[in-house]
Amino acid sequence: MRGVRRRCALLLPVVLLLVGAAAGPEGPVVDTDRGPVRGRTHGAYSTFEGIPFAAPPTGPRRWRLPGPARRWEGVRDAGAPGSRCVQLPVLGPGGPVGSEDCLYLNVTAPAGPAAGARPRPVMVWFHGGGFFSGSGDVYRPDRLAVRGDAVVVTVNYRLGVFGLFGHPELGGAPGFALADQRAALRWVRTNAERFGGDPDNVTVFGESAGALSVCAHLTSPASAGLFHKAIVQSGSCSTTTPPSALLPGLGTYEPFVPARRTAEEGAPAAARLGCDRPSGVLDCLRALDARALATPDLMQRFSLVPYGGSALPTEPRRALQAGRFHRVPVLQGTTRDEIRLFLAQTLAAHPIGDENAYRARMERSFGVGTARVVEAAYPVSAYPTPAIAWATLLTDASFICPTLRDGAALGRHVPTYGYRFSDRGAPDFTGLPPVPELPLGAAHGFELPYLFTITPLAEAQQRLADRMTGYWTAFARTGVPAAPGAPQWPRPGAPGRVLSLAPGADGIRTVDGRAEHHCALWDERWPGVTTAR
Repeated sequence: MRGVRRRCALLLPVVLLLVGAAAGPEGPVVDTDRGPVRGRTHGAYSTFEGIPFAAPPTGPRRWRLPGPARRWEGVRDAGAPGSRCVQLPVLGPGGPVGSEDCLYLNVTAPAGPAAGARPRPVMVWFHGGGFFSGSGDVYRPDRLAVRGDAVVVTVNYRLGVFGLFGHPELGGAPGFALADQRAALRWVRTNAERFGGDPDNVTVFGESAGALSVCAHLTSPASAGLFHKAIVQSGSCSTTTPPSALLPGLGTYEPFVPARRTAEEGAPAAARLGCDRPSGVLDCLRALDARALATPDLMQRFSLVPYGGSALPTEPRRALQAGRFHRVPVLQGTTRDEIRLFLAQTLAAHPIGDENAYRARMERSFGVGTARVVEAAYPVSAYPTPAIAWATLLTDASFICPTLRDGAALGRHVPTYGYRFSDRGAPDFTGLPPVPELPLGAAHGFELPYLFTITPLAEAQQRLADRMTGYWTAFARTGVPAAPGAPQWPRPGAPGRVLSLAPGADGIRTVDGRAEHHCALWDERWPGVTTAR
């Protein structure tokens, strides 16, 4: 079943003069706190790629908290991304790729002075990929930088067994992936002004695993003061998927797990690798080649975020409900057809051919009693195919309604804005073969080309992309996603009211998300709380 987790991971990494910068003959130079870097000019913006923000976590530094990067002499070339972290491909077969020496970030900044009197807002992007795949460099943020007049930073962080391993000799499960992200945020705090950005106006944003990361930072005492706004895209603190939702025997997906559970899994994992001596287990493991560790089993087994330590003491969902999170404005949302991406990859092995198969799935995932109630709300006759019916209810139960629950908890304390990306004609950039009974529609990750340069858009979609870019960067600048001449967002605190984003004259409009997605049913029947605490 871990192979299914691999194919169905939360998500998809697919792809100047500056204030404080000097323009050299080969590109602008910025003097960072570790040494000068030379970037590349692209007309309206410049890029600085492959900047180390922490020491390489290699050899004896494997499974240690990130340390400072070494200073360098002379001007370091920043014209290409650094190595991606060791990872598995999200889609398709293949062994591990990447390097442990991977803690690099990329800066994209507009040319010329900022439009206003203040420095530009800074947006720090954490990529998706299920915590075992992805990298910052596949997301090209030139649209956000140029149209939004923002400095955008994309970040690598350790993945899988390298980033979320736990073991008693480590004192539990330190959560190195999140620690890497904090190190990047500290780098931003120190260096943002050198690139024309405002270190006192930093927005963290991410999608899928990146959104779960943002959620964790919202509730982590260790992340206090490192950011001032947050954007959560398709990965709320309460995201969860019921058992057998995608394949029989596949358990409940919960992205946050008790640290003790992660640590307990570390000892037998080490033993299987031949490191079962009474002491010195970590020395033995650190001596292994990275490829011996980067197996599908270990990369996926250790791809869940541990809580219960000092950095993340409480399960984030519970922390939100209790009001224990950083008081910053939040923008969060989902796509309309999230689960279709994952379900499309499993239908060949486990089809939903008729009403009986549809009902059987409901009973396996929710139990007989709840299945009857769910079927009444989602009758198969109301949808073109049973697969679309199943994907619709799973999207509501696993993504949309949990996000709205989190929005209500956040909205009791901070300005909170909700959206739903609804363009069912969004371009499919996944490379997956078409599944006739389940068109992908507005699937998980399909909003990304509207924010980043990933794949071409039709004219109406480009106009939507311009609107979304305006909303996102206005929120980063002011905490309010208000773009000139664009439809207004529902006021913060309006229960369940979200802005639906789609092309066309009436494509951007306010909808009642709770009503449209049967959230009262899911709040009662599937609140997504299953893990033993």
